[in-house]
Amino acid sequence: MRFAIEGQTVRFEAPGESGCLCACGPRGIRFRSTPDPRGVQPQDWTLMPAPAPAAAALEGDCAVLQVGTLRARMHPDGRLEYEDAGRPLLAEQPELAFGGGIRRYRNIGSGLWQARVSFAAAPDEHFYGLGHEANGCFDLKGCVIDLRNVNAKCAIPYLYSSRGYGFLWNLPSTGRCELAANRTRWHSDCTRQIDYVVLGGTPRQAAAALADLTGHAPPLPHWASGIWQSRLRYETQAEVLRVARRYRELGLPLSAIIIDYFHWTEQGDWRFDPACWPDPAAMCAELHAMGVKVGVSVWPTVNEKSENYAALRAGNMLIATARGTDRLFDFYGPQAVIDTTRPATRRFVWEKLRQNYLDNGVDFFWLDETEPEIHPEDFDNLVLGSGRGDETALLYPFCHAQMVWEGMRAAGRADTVTLVRCAYTGAQRFGALVWSGDIPSTFESLAAQVKAGLHMAVCGIPWWNTDIGGFYGGDPDDPAFRELLVRWFQYGVFCPVTRLHGNRGGQDRTRPVKEPTGRGNEPWSFGGQVLAMLRPLMLLRERLRPYIEAEMAKASQSGVPVMRPLFFDFPQDAVCYTLGEEYLFGDDILFAPIVRPGQREKRVYLPAGAWRHTGTGQLYAGGAWYDIGAELPQYIAFVRDGAAVWQAFAGPLP
Repeated sequence: MRFAIEGQTVRFEAPGESGCLCACGPRGIRFRSTPDPRGVQPQDWTLMPAPAPAAAALEGDCAVLQVGTLRARMHPDGRLEYEDAGRPLLAEQPELAFGGGIRRYRNIGSGLWQARVSFAAAPDEHFYGLGHEANGCFDLKGCVIDLRNVNAKCAIPYLYSSRGYGFLWNLPSTGRCELAANRTRWHSDCTRQIDYVVLGGTPRQAAAALADLTGHAPPLPHWASGIWQSRLRYETQAEVLRVARRYRELGLPLSAIIIDYFHWTEQGDWRFDPACWPDPAAMCAELHAMGVKVGVSVWPTVNEKSENYAALRAGNMLIATARGTDRLFDFYGPQAVIDTTRPATRRFVWEKLRQNYLDNGVDFFWLDETEPEIHPEDFDNLVLGSGRGDETALLYPFCHAQMVWEGMRAAGRADTVTLVRCAYTGAQRFGALVWSGDIPSTFESLAAQVKAGLHMAVCGIPWWNTDIGGFYGGDPDDPAFRELLVRWFQYGVFCPVTRLHGNRGGQDRTRPVKEPTGRGNEPWSFGGQVLAMLRPLMLLRERLRPYIEAEMAKASQSGVPVMRPLFFDFPQDAVCYTLGEEYLFGDDILFAPIVRPGQREKRVYLPAGAWRHTGTGQLYAGGAWYDIGAELPQYIAFVRDGAAVWQAFAGPLP
């Protein structure tokens, strides 16, 4: 191993490998290595690294880089160790006792490699992050997480460790992360180099450093903090207006309504079908007069009947394949998929969205299928503008959100919120509101979503939500589902966005529409008793909006998410690293959702401080467990004693 100090950078060279260590912001150290004789490539992907002072030096036979209190030491065998203020954080380790090497590469041709790196496992270490996946795990130690995107799974290759560091695997390739008892190992299916960043600090400090490195979310617009309504699906503009008018008649707050898929003529036309939507501009004008924003679902799929297909294909704006057909998805016929990793595609498609939606009064977009969904899931078969699919596929949802953000900014729209089914590191800076995909309507699903949302928050994506009630399998007449819906709505009130959506089954396929709607999914669709329980929750959300927007403004500035695990604020409390079914909602609210059928009591841990129960007003001392009752109309929430938000809970709701 040969070291060279070049200013504030450590460079190294060994047989079959070369690379460097450098500062990555004031709390980060970035490591890159490659077997390519040309050396590491300037691939920042979605990073926006800012210059930061660092001290690079040789110490004996080792090379050392220090950034603030964070220190990396590289040994003559190539092994790296990291510490913060003298406290060990993590250390690379060879896979085998002899001949295993530190980092492993396998040539797959054209300058591309399969690559992996292992770190020593610490028995007392706990991990959080890696995007959302309904695996039911809060502490990810012991898990193997695939780094690939599919419906209801969003892979973001970032972890926070209970040992006091964040770890960003800065590769948008497919792969996996193994958090095993014998090692922690990261694997890339296809890359030109290994590239990762270690961020030192408490959860709040690491979150701030991650936001500085990948981008801060904008402040949440006022309209987005209220109640959102949608279902699969509204078939006509008359139906949408009836729903909004009914909200008004019942005195229920409504901030946004979304028009789901197949409002279009053909997939890839990106415009309203005039047979069902004869005057979308008039529809939007009436909704705006009621104070309701309008969103539409946009898919990346295109069939040959689309009026845009020929231009997209001729302009090389569709995802190509290395083998076989480029029809990657079959839904009412084989579909091609637009390649939004290409700037030309983003410009072309945005122009259609602007002309056909924005100019007709539509306010925001719901980008569905943004993984992109392909069948089979052979990412190595994709040929994207960004590179091979298995090398760059995780970038796709980032570029998809970028398309709308850039277009809305060019149109003078500063209040951009884009609902997306998938994301990647940095998508938060484009106003991406991630939802968890097509999930089942079960209590097991609800419990898994609570944990999944906290993992997503750790990854620097502060805007996240679920389909209240789950997406599929719910019967509005079933008492068991009605109970689930109420509990899920309680959870939804204490999420960054409160959005009612789902396919409630019982489709009437006798009507002459291509994709019929399910049954009603509005608050009044589940019977009078349920409506009586949902109404105060909806009014509570309205009263919480000033608090939520103030907390969202803090999140925009600091990078600390609004909905976050308790260990963010209590990093020295070991209990808080075990709690995946309660969380902080902003600085002053602790929420513990009920996630089991028939449950009327929950054991809740309150961290240090004094906490006031929002239902009874009783004051509880922190640092202890309590059994808290909650009948079906009731929820479990506490407010820090003395916090101003208490007023939202203290008075009677109209």
